[in-house]
Amino acid sequence: MSAPQYIPGHQLLTGRTAVITAAAGAGIGGATARKFLEEGARIVIGDAHARRLKQTEQALAEEFGAANVTSVPCDVTDETQVQALFAHAEQAHGSLDIVVNNAGLGGTAELTEMTDAQWSKVLDVTLNGTFRCTRAALRSLRSAGRGGVVVNNASVVGWRAQAGQAHYAAAKAGVMALTRCAAVEAAAYGVRVNAVAPSLAMHPHLVKVTSAELLDELTRKEAFGRYAEPWEIANVIVFLASGYSSYMTGEVVSVSSRHA
Repeated sequence: MSAPQYIPGHQLLTGRTAVITAAAGAGIGGATARKFLEEGARIVIGDAHARRLKQTEQALAEEFGAANVTSVPCDVTDETQVQALFAHAEQAHGSLDIVVNNAGLGGTAELTEMTDAQWSKVLDVTLNGTFRCTRAALRSLRSAGRGGVVVNNASVVGWRAQAGQAHYAAAKAGVMALTRCAAVEAAAYGVRVNAVAPSLAMHPHLVKVTSAELLDELTRKEAFGRYAEPWEIANVIVFLASGYSSYMTGEVVSVSSRHA
């Protein structure tokens, strides 16, 4: 089945300010940044790759206007950089409305061969980084006192067993639990916290470093016989960030065509 036609924006996020982490690549973060701009939002993007981040900012600013896009280099394993990202958003726009925690790190290693360093690195970026940014987001949104939304990027691997993915699966399962607990606490001040859990989302750079055999095996397990485009995941993030999901919090939404 071929990919569906790209859906244009409908101004679902007009006038809102969003922080998006790991947004400088060709994956879900980059697609989300573009989708948010198409939906009328102002965005502050962060990424650990400063040069690529600046290039992304410049390209988006040329297309959507410099007033709508700014960037701050941010390694989510560094609390000082996380604080700087959110401080910039507050200073530049007065407050923020939406935070998308997209930063994550994968890897493949059998558990018996996995080192402490491999385990810790994946968890520090994927789970601890989401914790740091969620904490910063909730502090900012609570202080502003006008509600808001946090959307975390989890994965169906947090539900499903997969060989070689113990660290990544544990981290993503942790993101799901963090999302639910944060939602319970944040409801008191009108903030919603949800997550997406994609199955197989690919982009050209990722396809290049994935073996044809593995990609074929993974896509055959999907009902549509193909992987998701990053913008298809971004569409669901837009939904969770918008008023259309106003009664949803603490939910983890599977964005998948695989059911076994």
